[in-house]
Amino acid sequence: MMGKQKKAEELIPVSMEIILHAGNARNIADDAFKLAKQQDFDGAAQKMDEADKEMVLAHNSQTSVIQGEAQGVEYEYSPLFAHAQDTLMTITSELLTTNKLIDVLKLMFAKKE
Repeated sequence: MMGKQKKAEELIPVSMEIILHAGNARNIADDAFKLAKQQDFDGAAQKMDEADKEMVLAHNSQTSVIQGEAQGVEYEYSPLFAHAQDTLMTITSELLTTNKLIDVLKLMFAKKE
């Protein structure tokens, strides 16, 4: 049982990394959308690239746990890790939606010209 307890404790910093990087990505994507509303599409694209980099860091943290499980490491259920995965999934969807909304803004502004 001690091995499983240790593995549960290992999920805490991983969970916090996922939440931190995904949250950073959300904030950066919000900044990108604000720039797009001001017709700064180059700036928006740069911000979305930054957001994507944050999401890669979040995914990498999650992947380390998944690879561990695939190699036979057993983790106890962690509500914090479940929350981190939910956060990652939600923000992934938000970034996809933000990219689509930026594309819509480009079309709208192009029609006004």
